[in-house]
Amino acid sequence: MWRDLKPIGRDKDSRGYRRYAWTAADADCRTWFKAQAESRGLTYELDRNGNQWAWLGDPAAGDAVVTGSHLDSVPDGGAFDGPLGVVSSFAALDELRARNAEFTRPLAIVNFGDEEGARFGLACVGSRLTAGQLTVEAAHKLRDGDGVTLPQAMEAAGYDPYNIGPDPERLARIGAFVELHVEQGRALDLSGDPVGIASAIWPHGRWRFDFRGEANHAGTTRLVDRRDPMLSYAETVLAARREAELAGAVATFGKIAVEPNGVNAIPSLVRGWLDSRAADQATLDTVVTGIEKAAREYAERHGIDLDVVRESFTPVVEFEDALRDELGAILGAGADRPLPVLGTGAGHDAGILSGSIPTAMLFVRNPTGVSHSPAEYAAEDDCLAGVTALADVLEGLACR
Repeated sequence: MWRDLKPIGRDKDSRGYRRYAWTAADADCRTWFKAQAESRGLTYELDRNGNQWAWLGDPAAGDAVVTGSHLDSVPDGGAFDGPLGVVSSFAALDELRARNAEFTRPLAIVNFGDEEGARFGLACVGSRLTAGQLTVEAAHKLRDGDGVTLPQAMEAAGYDPYNIGPDPERLARIGAFVELHVEQGRALDLSGDPVGIASAIWPHGRWRFDFRGEANHAGTTRLVDRRDPMLSYAETVLAARREAELAGAVATFGKIAVEPNGVNAIPSLVRGWLDSRAADQATLDTVVTGIEKAAREYAERHGIDLDVVRESFTPVVEFEDALRDELGAILGAGADRPLPVLGTGAGHDAGILSGSIPTAMLFVRNPTGVSHSPAEYAAEDDCLAGVTALADVLEGLACR
């Protein structure tokens, strides 16, 4: 499975992955998922929001146990973020069949669409639509960097964008969702554990800062006469780092757009996207408020107009205690010590769904802590440990 997925959407220069929603690479990943489902005799299903499902047992029976993740990527992303969870789900099912496990609840493997938000700027579109956390109207307004709307992209890929929306009937059939994911940090590497259990997802969001100045000639305009939005933006980037350090949070300007984007032209617009995350809501509010306050002070000093728009936000997610504890009991039985329980600053489909159904997560050790990069990595032994852990969990939940 890993060998089959490896070349899809991989850039020959960066060696990173560019598997964006509703593109050719996305279509190839979807074809791969459907083939994996059919080769195992599973019932393949595509829901109204473009999420893919592979069912063992009757989907309508209710109280199903679901596992899976996503196959799309960030720009030049790594091989493991998302795909490890999907590959491990199919491998865990293979393991359970090898054990001759007898299922008492339906089991499904899912590939959620557009989890990373790399194309349209909003993460977890597929799961947000399903859970009713993204309206159809708002979804139809999403545009990529080339001005292509989400409906146009879906239609070009052969899907119906006018059928999307909340899917409460589907969620009502699910009793538990467990997502396996590569850890996007070094907590497991530091503790020496190949696998861990998630406790919570930090609150996080994305804010767009639009600094508007005046385009002019870079070689003939006196410094004193300039209204250069790049100065205010640069100072705001430094302020973000400062505010995050003071609060023990994280804040990153990782994307920027400049107009007219000429080497010899003073910009008329600098648009930067802020990603900020913290362990609790109050801390996150403090960080973002501090960054915006500093940005407005810098903008006023340089004669720049500033608009700040919150484009997405996910509150803190505390995974259900009962399900999390059940995972701990299943995986801790006979072990020398319990599995570590750790929080994360990364968002996931499991976090989106947690408001509708019981959810839990397993993390697989990442020895470098690097993620959203071609250098993202997990050792084969640790990946296999993750498959075994997931199989044990699914057996404990769906075969009792």
